[in-house]
Amino acid sequence: MTFPRLPDGSRSYSVVERPDGVRYRVFDGTATARLPHDLGHLVVERAIGDHGGFWGAVAAGVVFSSMEHLDGRRPPHARDRSEAAMRERGDGLRRGELMVWLTENVARDRVTDPQRVRAMAEEALPSFPEGQVDAERVLAAARALQEAEERWAALSPGEELVEQWPERRPARAAARPDRTRRHGRPGRRDR
Repeated sequence: MTFPRLPDGSRSYSVVERPDGVRYRVFDGTATARLPHDLGHLVVERAIGDHGGFWGAVAAGVVFSSMEHLDGRRPPHARDRSEAAMRERGDGLRRGELMVWLTENVARDRVTDPQRVRAMAEEALPSFPEGQVDAERVLAAARALQEAEERWAALSPGEELVEQWPERRPARAAARPDRTRRHGRPGRRDR
């Protein structure tokens, strides 16, 4: 993901290149001296290990209305897959927004006490399953957010930050007990 630093007041955006070579421009909102909202999501979601939030959804193939296709061949049935993935991720996306909000508040208030983080989380996340948060991860994400804000503030208009989203590797499939059975025919081997 590439996040260009634009003159304050401009509409901010990022450019995303997925592993399949498809590139999108993701519109964020008005550029300010503070960190762009989507860059904050990236930093927090990556630090916490949350693949259910905004950037995890983009990596899984969700195309939000704020995204404009730039180039690269989209896979077959990309729209249907995007809509299905969006439906599956509704709670994760809402939780991701709340986690970013929580982490921004922890960073802004310079909270360092895990108990205080847990109390803030209970206030922010009461209606979600798994309302408990790992306070140490939130504190680490808050530090990462503060560092990103410093790097962003050091950029001049026209410069950019380039960030990576950690690839999530699927769990290995269980080994088949009978490797000679394929296509429903016992004893047949592929040649």
